[in-house]
Amino acid sequence: MTSKRSPLDSLGGFIAEQRRSAELSLRQLAAKAGVSNPYLSQIERGLRKPSAEVLQQLAKALRVSAESLYVRAGILDEEDRPPTGVEEAVQADPLINERQKRVLLDVYTSFVNENAAGHRPSNDSKEK
Repeated sequence: MTSKRSPLDSLGGFIAEQRRSAELSLRQLAAKAGVSNPYLSQIERGLRKPSAEVLQQLAKALRVSAESLYVRAGILDEEDRPPTGVEEAVQADPLINERQKRVLLDVYTSFVNENAAGHRPSNDSKEK
């Protein structure tokens, strides 16, 4: 017998998995995201559908892309989702711990911000 999982079940399971991966208790994640413990518990169990704003807060607290939560919640289609491969790959990697993930993402973000500010990395060292 097969059962279809609703987007809310998938979303709640994903949030719970990310919370455990980040070694956060339900209470700690709720506090970081600015939501109540019971509300977060209901989201994780697929009983409540959080707003886009709550998803954004949870994404920030979990250090995952908000778009990944929007897709799982059925708010955004997978095809409409902008590519964020580096962040998702780092967050999904089970071989590195949360501190290492934060450091990798911080370094990556600093490079992206530097390049966006007009500083292009050179392919050779012309600054001798």
